[in-house]
Amino acid sequence: MTATHESAAEPVIAAGEPQPAPGATPPRTPLTAKAAAELVGTAALVAVVVGSGIQATELSQDVGVQLLANSLATVFGLGVLITLLGPVSGAHFNPAVTLAEWWTARRGGAGVTSREVLVYVPAQIVGAIAGSILANAMFAEPLVKWSTHDRSAGHLLLGEVVATAGLILLIFGLARTDRLRFAPIAIASYIGAAYWFTSSTSFANPAVTIGRAFTDSFAGIAPGSVPGFIGMQLVGAVVGLALVALIFLPGRSEAEQPTK
Repeated sequence: MTATHESAAEPVIAAGEPQPAPGATPPRTPLTAKAAAELVGTAALVAVVVGSGIQATELSQDVGVQLLANSLATVFGLGVLITLLGPVSGAHFNPAVTLAEWWTARRGGAGVTSREVLVYVPAQIVGAIAGSILANAMFAEPLVKWSTHDRSAGHLLLGEVVATAGLILLIFGLARTDRLRFAPIAIASYIGAAYWFTSSTSFANPAVTIGRAFTDSFAGIAPGSVPGFIGMQLVGAVVGLALVALIFLPGRSEAEQPTK
């Protein structure tokens, strides 16, 4: 979900050369490795979300406790995955982030290419479905059982717009202010908070939304609710990019940006 940090073994970018945008990766990283990282990372993320949801419902009948357990597991899991796989693929795990960066690149900035988008997005979707199936298997649930958890209400759709807009604003805001070193903890913390302050419990991710339709568990979403959620997530991504353009104006130096 964020930009990749350059490792010691990789060439140093000379002063004056374009710097990586959110999700941008070292140019020598093979596309197959990036695709594998996106697939495995998204699968692991969905396995954490779905698996912790199943575990929570088995351990407690209190919905508040279930949500707390689910959100905590997601926070820790997401932070680890961004830290581990960020240097390979940028740790998008999210088509909304990939498409937002592609749009930024089309506007003249650095970012993923159209070819990378065509590889990343399918890898993320396949990974999300695989992660859901894996979680079901670990808890002796049917490998594929369509969710019956309807999430089509208007206030839930609004929650997805807010959750996704905030995520895009955070990721690209960190990049604009050269603070991507804080991305693992900042993004994981935001998702954890959004579990609680949004009515939708912050899916904020089209691939994860698709994956969660494959489990009839606490974390599931009915297939009929998936298109609405994805549509609102894409709207949220557009809103997030507009907020980035408004708040983090191009050409402003880091010293001119707010420190908090």
